Amino acid sequence: MTLTQDIFDLTGKTAAITGGAGVLCSAIARMLAGQGANVAILDLNAVAAEALAAELGPNAIGIGTNVLDRASVEAAAAQVIERFSSVDILINGAGGNKVQATTSADLAFFDLPPDAIQWVFNLNILGTIIPSQVFGGTMAQQNSGVILNISSMSADRPLSRIVAYSVAKAGVSNFTQWLAVHMAQEYTPNIRVNALAPGFFLTTQNRFLLIDEQTGEFTERGRQVLANTPSGRFGDPDDLLGAVLWLISPAASFVTGVVLPIDGGFSAYSGV
Repeated sequence: MTLTQDIFDLTGKTAAITGGAGVLCSAIARMLAGQGANVAILDLNAVAAEALAAELGPNAIGIGTNVLDRASVEAAAAQVIERFSSVDILINGAGGNKVQATTSADLAFFDLPPDAIQWVFNLNILGTIIPSQVFGGTMAQQNSGVILNISSMSADRPLSRIVAYSVAKAGVSNFTQWLAVHMAQEYTPNIRVNALAPGFFLTTQNRFLLIDEQTGEFTERGRQVLANTPSGRFGDPDDLLGAVLWLISPAASFVTGVVLPIDGGFSAYSGV
């Protein structure tokens, strides 16, 4: 194989992206469309999914999808296959944190509501497993495919305050490795499963922790993050795109079970 732009050409491939209308995944959707892929944007917010699909053009479709409801995911998969005939790539981008599952001066760890913790667990873990079951089953039938999960730096280095999110994302990383082995051994090595572990990117889920809503300045936590990120900045959605394209393309045909940090050096820095 010659390492040219041809191995990154996704023309004729179909990618389904859960949480596809979100800050990070919408950037991924635009990149995939630019590489020639058919793009299915699956999001709980059907209006946002359809609006993004309209922006991307005729080779994109937006589908309102609840990743915690298997019937909803199955219905979405049926729509994708009816429109594009197959699904070659699944990006599990649905996930996030919740203020009520985050410790603060007003909410001690001992008082975190179990239903808030369960909400974060369900969204991140079940919201990754259920689409992997549905779309992974299709990939097993067609004997090929790529699944890319979105973990987090907090999975490897638990961050203060976000206990439910850190534990849930650790589960996503573990599931990524488990599923990579399972699909290769039980079905075919032609199905690869990997994950990204983004560092600190400003999203709707974490902005309240990093930016003071009233002043617009960095919070103390935001300043700590930057002080421990050698690149000296928060990530931009575009910083994910090269890694995404590599992991879903033939260029990474011998890469499976990997959780790749995209963190500006955060995981490499000891603080000294």
